[in-house]
Amino acid sequence: MEPSIHVSLNVSDTARARDFYAAFFGLPPAKEKPGYVKFVTSAPTVHLALNGTGRVPEPGGALSHLGLRVGSTEEVDAWKERVVARGLASFEEKDTTCCYARQDKFWVSDPDGNRWEVYTVLEDVDVQTPSPEPAPLATGCCDASCCA
Repeated sequence: MEPSIHVSLNVSDTARARDFYAAFFGLPPAKEKPGYVKFVTSAPTVHLALNGTGRVPEPGGALSHLGLRVGSTEEVDAWKERVVARGLASFEEKDTTCCYARQDKFWVSDPDGNRWEVYTVLEDVDVQTPSPEPAPLATGCCDASCCA
């Protein structure tokens, strides 16, 4: 078996989180039990578990954000078109410099405030600069914790 990433998130409402991630990934859960929902994607391979806790710590705690790196701006645009068509709000950043790389990306936030970026790296750069404007759904990627 190929290695894959497993992420487990505490969520305040598993039904709302399930609906968001079904729209974000474009597929139904692989497993659903009371207080638990699991998604398994194949491109990229991610095992995402949602654990219903009734409440979650305030957004902006230890987790900065989650991300999916894709190979091109066209793939970023295709992901964005799909999630917007499924009713998710997004914020786009094109040709932005973050984490010592020039990137094209967009952001979405789940119902509990977990921020996801779908991005591609256009080129590595030697200067760290802030995002051009703050994103309404998620803050820009401007600290060392965001580098992937």
